[in-house]
Amino acid sequence: MPVKQLLKDKDQDRKFRLLFEDHPQPMWVFDAENQRFLEANRPAADLYGYSTEEFRSMTLSDLQPEQGVRQFLEQLHDSPKTPPSTWRHRTKSGRAIDVEMAVHEIQYGGRSAQLAVLIDVTGRREMEEQLRQAQKMEAVGMLAGGVAHDFNNLLTIINGYTQLILNNLKPGDKNRHSAEQIMKAGERAGALTNQLLAFSRRQVLQLKVVDLNQAVASLGTMLQRLIGEDIDLRLELRPDLGRVSADTSQLEQVLMNLAVNARDAMPQGGTLTIETANVQLDDSYAGRHLAVKTGSYVLLAVSDTGSGMDEATRQRLFEPFFTTKPPGKGTGLGLSTVFGIVKQSGGSVEVYSEPGCGSSVKVYFPRVDQPVPVEEEARKRQSPRGTETILLVEDDEMVRNLVRETLEREGYKVIGASDPLEAQRIAEGHRGKIQLLITDVVMPRLNGKELAKLLVERRPEMKVLYMSGYTDSAIVNSGILQKEVAFLQKPFTPAALASKVRDVLESGKILRAGE
Repeated sequence: MPVKQLLKDKDQDRKFRLLFEDHPQPMWVFDAENQRFLEANRPAADLYGYSTEEFRSMTLSDLQPEQGVRQFLEQLHDSPKTPPSTWRHRTKSGRAIDVEMAVHEIQYGGRSAQLAVLIDVTGRREMEEQLRQAQKMEAVGMLAGGVAHDFNNLLTIINGYTQLILNNLKPGDKNRHSAEQIMKAGERAGALTNQLLAFSRRQVLQLKVVDLNQAVASLGTMLQRLIGEDIDLRLELRPDLGRVSADTSQLEQVLMNLAVNARDAMPQGGTLTIETANVQLDDSYAGRHLAVKTGSYVLLAVSDTGSGMDEATRQRLFEPFFTTKPPGKGTGLGLSTVFGIVKQSGGSVEVYSEPGCGSSVKVYFPRVDQPVPVEEEARKRQSPRGTETILLVEDDEMVRNLVRETLEREGYKVIGASDPLEAQRIAEGHRGKIQLLITDVVMPRLNGKELAKLLVERRPEMKVLYMSGYTDSAIVNSGILQKEVAFLQKPFTPAALASKVRDVLESGKILRAGE
C-alpha cells in the first residue's frame, strides 16, 4: 500500500477514534459475523456498567437473549438501512433498559464492521406506559362511576320497594324472610357500588387536617386481629411527621384494605410493616411519574414478606374486579378503592414487588403546614376513656369482634352476645351494673327494640345504643325505632363508634326503645 494512502487511512482512523470517544451518545463497534464487540465508548460503558476493556471480551448475547440477537442480526441483514429500532438490553447489574439503535456499516481496522449509535429510551418508554395506564384507568373509572351511579338508582328502587313490602308484612309472615334477604343483598350491592364510586373518585370526602401517625396507631390493635396471630405487625412511625389533608374514615379504609391484601399474600405467615415518613419528591421522581408534582409529602408504606407478584399482575393491580384470589374469595375492589381514595385526596400510589420477594405499597399524601384543628383536640379531651360495662348484642361475628376490640381499647368492659336470647341469659346472670346496651336492630327471633324493652325493665339505669346496616331513616320509617333513640349506622369507623358510645353514656337522658 502506498505510503500516502497509509497516512490517509491512519488520519481517518484517528479522526474516527476522536469522534467515537468524544461523542456524547453511547456507541459500539461490533463484528456481525462473530457478534463480538470490537470497541465501546465511555458513554456506552456508563450506560451498561461495563468497562471499555470488558466490552472487548463480550458478545451481543451478553446484553440480550440469544433469540433477541438472532432477530437483531436478521433485521440487520435484511434491511441494513432501516430506521432505528428499539431493543431491550440487560446492564451489568441485571437492570433491563430499552435502547434505540441506528446501525451503520463501516471499515474498522481494515475490515468490515458495524457501528451502533444508541439512545437510552427507558425513561420515555416508562412514561409512555404510565400514560397508557393512566388513560386506561381514567376510562375504566368513568365507566365504573357511570355504572355505580345508574346501579345506585336501581338499588334505590329495589331497596325502597323491598322496605315497603317489609313494612306491610307481619313478623310471622312466611314471605318476610325472603324480603329481608333481598334487602340484605341490596345493601351488599350498595357497598360494592360505593367502592366503585371511590375508585372513580366521585365520593364526597370530608377533608380535614389529620395526624397520620395517630390514625395508624389507633388502628394498630384492630389490624393485628384482622391479619391474624401468625403475621407479625410492625409499626415504624416517624415522630416528627407532617400533617395531611384527608377524610379520616376513608384513610382508615385505605389502611385496612392494604392490610387485608398483604395478609392474603402471606398465607403461611410473615411480617407486615407499616411505616410513615416525611419525603421530598424532586424533579427526578416527578419526571418519571406523570401524576406527581414536586414538593413535600407524607409517606405511608405498607410492606409484606409475602409471595410478591409479577409485572403483568402489578400493572393491573388497581383495576376494579381484577383479583388473583380464587372465585368467591374477593371482589377485586379493595385496591381499586385505595387507588380512588388516594387520588381524590391529591396523593399517588406506587407498588414495588417481585415474585417471591414480597410487596411494598407506597402512598404519598401532600404535606400540609397546618396543625390538627383545635376543636378536634378539644373534642377528644371531652371524650375520656371509659370504664363502664357494656353488653354488646350482634349476630355478625366479624362486626361483634370489631366493636368489642374498639371499645376494649378505650377501657370499657365488653360482654358479647351473638343473639338476643344469649343476651337475656347474660343480663340475668350478671351481678354488677351494665351501663350500656349496644344492640343490632334487625336480628332473628327478637329485634333490638324488643330486646331493649325486656332488659331495661329489669335494669332501668341501663342506656341503649342501636346500630344497623339500615339508615336511621329506614329504621324509623319501618316503625321499629323512634327518632329520639341513639342510633349508629353501619358501616362506622372506630372513632365514630367510640365517640357515639361516650355521648350516650354522658347523656342525662336514658335512651330506650322509642320511649
